Amino acid sequence: MVKRSRIVAFFLLVILLVTTIGTTTTKTTDNIKLGLDLQGGFEILYEVHPAKDGDIINEEALKSTVKALDKRINVLGVSEPNIQIEGDNRIRVQLAGVTDQNKAREILSTQAKLSFRDADDVLLMDGSDLKEGGASQQFDEHRPIVSLKLKDAAKFADVTGKVLAKAPANQMAIWLDFEEGVDSFKSTTPKYISAPHVNEVLDTTDVQISGNFTVEEAKELASLLNAGALPVELEEIYSTSVGASFGEAALEKTIFASYIGIGLILLFMLVYYRLPGLVAVITLAAYVYLVLLVFDWMNAVLTLPGIAALVLGVGIAVDANIIMYERIKDELKVGKSVRSAFRSGTKRSLGTILDANLTTLLAGGVMYAFGTSSVKGFATSLIVSILVSFITCVFGTRMILSLLVNSRAFDKKPTWFGVKKKGIMSLADTDKTIYPPTIFDRIDFVKIGNRCLAFSAVITVVGIIVLFVFKLNLGIDFVSGTRIEFTAKESLTTEDVRGTITSVPGVTVEPKDVTVSGDNNTMGVVRTIDTLDKDEIATLKQHVKDKYGAEPNVSTVSPTVGKELARSALYSVLIASIGIILYVTIRFEIFFALAAIVALLHDAFFIITFFSIFQIEVDVTFIAAVLTIIGYSINDTIVTFDRIRENMKLRKQVRTKEELRDIVNDALRQTLTRSVNTVLTVVFTVVALYVFGSEAIANFSLALLVGLIAGAYSSIFVASQLWLMWKAKTLNKPVKKKVKTSDEPQV
Repeated sequence: MVKRSRIVAFFLLVILLVTTIGTTTTKTTDNIKLGLDLQGGFEILYEVHPAKDGDIINEEALKSTVKALDKRINVLGVSEPNIQIEGDNRIRVQLAGVTDQNKAREILSTQAKLSFRDADDVLLMDGSDLKEGGASQQFDEHRPIVSLKLKDAAKFADVTGKVLAKAPANQMAIWLDFEEGVDSFKSTTPKYISAPHVNEVLDTTDVQISGNFTVEEAKELASLLNAGALPVELEEIYSTSVGASFGEAALEKTIFASYIGIGLILLFMLVYYRLPGLVAVITLAAYVYLVLLVFDWMNAVLTLPGIAALVLGVGIAVDANIIMYERIKDELKVGKSVRSAFRSGTKRSLGTILDANLTTLLAGGVMYAFGTSSVKGFATSLIVSILVSFITCVFGTRMILSLLVNSRAFDKKPTWFGVKKKGIMSLADTDKTIYPPTIFDRIDFVKIGNRCLAFSAVITVVGIIVLFVFKLNLGIDFVSGTRIEFTAKESLTTEDVRGTITSVPGVTVEPKDVTVSGDNNTMGVVRTIDTLDKDEIATLKQHVKDKYGAEPNVSTVSPTVGKELARSALYSVLIASIGIILYVTIRFEIFFALAAIVALLHDAFFIITFFSIFQIEVDVTFIAAVLTIIGYSINDTIVTFDRIRENMKLRKQVRTKEELRDIVNDALRQTLTRSVNTVLTVVFTVVALYVFGSEAIANFSLALLVGLIAGAYSSIFVASQLWLMWKAKTLNKPVKKKVKTSDEPQV
């Protein structure tokens, strides 16, 4: 008898979900902050140095500097800046949505140390003599001036008296950031403001600075003086800037690619899994909505790699559904009822899903701990996606599907679950096995795997030679330098791009690599080993903007930061590998763990070799791609290992290598469909991102695609074969008998 109440509950739940998503999604997405790579802006990493001899850079000095920078950012009118202290002597500043990036960089790095000096440049008075917040922009005979309030009228009288004593040179110079001695890391240029004549002793706290100011310049100077001088010197060691037009185009392309990738996944699930596929579509919609909601609650910043992680998360999220659905199909094929198959299928798949998600979480955690800001954004999105997907696509799917299953409306309709009637075993056959036959039963995977192991060994040797000869095409993230990227309305040639960059007035640039890409070759990219300073960057950006109508993206990395990024990348891979070994050893055994890690390193090395052969640029997001593959490709390996372990338990005792071969072959045959399907759904999203997404994440998407293919191959033909080889060596070893002591009773 059909329980209509459960059907009604299912439809009410769907209506509630659709209504909630439809009425609140726009508000939620509007609240999410976009990173500088999506709305334009820049990021700078400063190294902090003492402003004068004897000063110490400690936590208090860093916090004071952050407060001073925050006040300056308020002058710019930038909402919700991100200023973070990193390590013992660094501060990272991220400003998204800045319209005049050159002006913003100048205001940030300006010391804002006001000084009053005589004709011999002797210091008479400085910014410490000003009243806090006492500067303002005013007018004197319709001319913009800056009005100051001093703390001590008597001191100003003494100062003006000293200037008068040096008559006839009774002139007082007012400077901003006057340099007693130029330091190698100094990032500011002294500014001469004015040189008023002093005709009498002035006993007052009101001072006016006049000069050839515009209203905006006078307001800016007053705001800087009110914000206060920086207590330290700032050296710019890393920076990246994105033009607003670049960010807008990147956002549009990536969202379009996301729609295509997610649409392909939903279509695949509906066609292949039918009724459970419909449930997957519902829970995936809930997953996307909840991820956006969590980002809103976290007040997180959504970056371009973050969107890629979110879309990639859809593919990973559906993996849990596929593992569960395939297990339910197995139970249906051996003759179980729909309800019984649902109960046992969901129960048996839970451990596998948990193992697969935890290993990816581990890689995400390592990325967050060791990555730069862009990689941290990707890691944050990946971690949130995995946690939310586990809730929605495991518990949410089980709850919604249970309403349909327990309604009993589908008791006699296994075809609604993607199972053909002729594929269901008879009761007589189900007594002989708990697993149904598969279309792969005639394939000897172990025999093929032996050949594949030899092939992988040859590829590894060739890869080592290729790396030795060609090396990696390292981007500026790892070797330092400057990267310049700009777009034009017409097609570009490498000669055009080179000529544009080398003809910047006052800026010497020696391009190392010049390439053109994008639609109709409208994007030019230049890499140089020169690290440009902020003034050179400002000049270059203005030159390119005047010529092509849009600001270029400019990134600079100092040699120090490049070495640190390379070192962090190595640590990340090592820590992720060790973590996976420990986890798989605890959950399975040491042979499973070693086989899994060899397969993962095989995948990572394959990606590296591929990028070396085709000389594709390796940047910091490449490391994120490798770590993602290390965390994700083990999913299929764990699915296979879980079935091998289950088959081992059914055999109870395994004595020969032939029995082990049978166990491995059976496990691969039984899990191949879900292994292919889980990889396929993620490939949908990655290919969509690569083909339709922003050029900024093209190499990242390509690395993921190559890694996914290598991971699917290694899970089937490398990991299980290695386990078989090592496990077979432990068979028929004599068991050590316990030596009886004299205190033990003799039999």
